[in-house]
Amino acid sequence: MYKIKKVLVVGAGVMGHGIAQIFSQYYKCDVYLLDIKEEFLERGINHIKNNLEKLVDRGELEEDEKDNILHRIRPTTDIKEAYKDVDLMIEAVIEKINVKKSIFETADKLTPPDAILATNTSSFSITQIASFTQRPEKVVGMHFFNPAPILKLVEIVRGAKTSDETVEIVKEICKVIGKEPVICKKDSPGFIVNRILFPALNEAANLVEEDIADPRDIDKAVKLGLNWPMGPIELLDLIGIDTAVEILNSLSQGLNKSKYKPSPLLVKMAKVGDLGRKTKKGFYKY
Repeated sequence: MYKIKKVLVVGAGVMGHGIAQIFSQYYKCDVYLLDIKEEFLERGINHIKNNLEKLVDRGELEEDEKDNILHRIRPTTDIKEAYKDVDLMIEAVIEKINVKKSIFETADKLTPPDAILATNTSSFSITQIASFTQRPEKVVGMHFFNPAPILKLVEIVRGAKTSDETVEIVKEICKVIGKEPVICKKDSPGFIVNRILFPALNEAANLVEEDIADPRDIDKAVKLGLNWPMGPIELLDLIGIDTAVEILNSLSQGLNKSKYKPSPLLVKMAKVGDLGRKTKKGFYKY
């Protein structure tokens, strides 16, 4: 078994802090959480504290173990400290390819040559991201779902040069941290889940745009009619309207299919900053 002593999660946002929590909680290794501002790190750590306190309140976690989990997570803005002696890096930043390029170029230079470099991207090509490094065989997609501490699925995505060994190591790591891995055999935009999901979310936004139904009725119809735990409009607000538009644009360009073109309403909402839960206003107010 590939032994991990140090994990680096790049990005302390919605996905990053959740991934950091998972590795500290289940793998019980040192987890460095890197971001560009102290305020981002503080916000991420506070979310982790809140998550763990809920587990304690429900009797699912002991108080001393909560403290141990938090102690193993080391927030930092120091790039050299973060990348030093890393066994596994997981990038979980905004879906902008130039940002990911910078991170993977830096990781390739500063991490040990045998370190695995994973991306939590939900839409970009793993092969493209791997091309920013000199070790494409060790670059892999490791796509968690939001909220990461709760949802069990991880999509493991091969790039064109990702080795079988890397895939098998990541698969075993997923099992240790309590996740159920699935393998996306080809580096295709949207992988498995988002390729199926986002046309449905986009069509839900179109229903609102065309004034066919109100958001609450759309959510009610899908939850009761399709047995979804959350309606598509609620889910768009949770994902973030800007993130949804980025993913849809990436899918539209990568697959050259018009069904992925973002709804005009989503584009408009992204432009005016009505992004969902993270801005307290999207289709709903929070």
